[in-house]
Amino acid sequence: MWLDRAFLLIITLFCISTVFAINDYTVDSERWTDEYDRHFRKYSKRYFGPLFNWQWFKAQAIAESGLNANAVSSAGAIGLMQIMPDTFKEINDANPHFAEVNKPRWNIAAGIYYDRLLYTKFPKTPEQDRLYLALASYNAGYGTILNVSRKLQTDALLWTTVKPYLPRETRGYVGRIKRLMGNAG
Repeated sequence: MWLDRAFLLIITLFCISTVFAINDYTVDSERWTDEYDRHFRKYSKRYFGPLFNWQWFKAQAIAESGLNANAVSSAGAIGLMQIMPDTFKEINDANPHFAEVNKPRWNIAAGIYYDRLLYTKFPKTPEQDRLYLALASYNAGYGTILNVSRKLQTDALLWTTVKPYLPRETRGYVGRIKRLMGNAG
């Protein structure tokens, strides 16, 4: 009898957590502050061009930090875009004007710049898939995606082909960003 109740409780909790995971507020919801939007717009335009939808990077920051400029992960990642100090140092070497990783403006600039570096690593991949692979690389590391590419023996990667080989956390990360943008995960 208690096993039946425990099983029902587990199933109920799973269903509730699934509903909450699926029903994320979209990036344009009033739930999310617009305080940093000017930075997302500016640096998206600078590194991805004027026609690129800057809200992808706001969605990424929501997935990374919940738009908390003071967020620090247990691994030491900092700010809205959750940039590791060593990664920021590399980015800052190429962009000395990126003043401080803990300042929202520069954290966003560095995160989008890094997204662009990752995005350019997939030149034979269709544009939308390139974005998903860049986001996955941001989360899991480019080496993880490179290893999958070697396993699949292709350099023209598609998100749907790569996705099953990625860590669950990374699949969830990209899926959440897609849901925040109003796309199916």
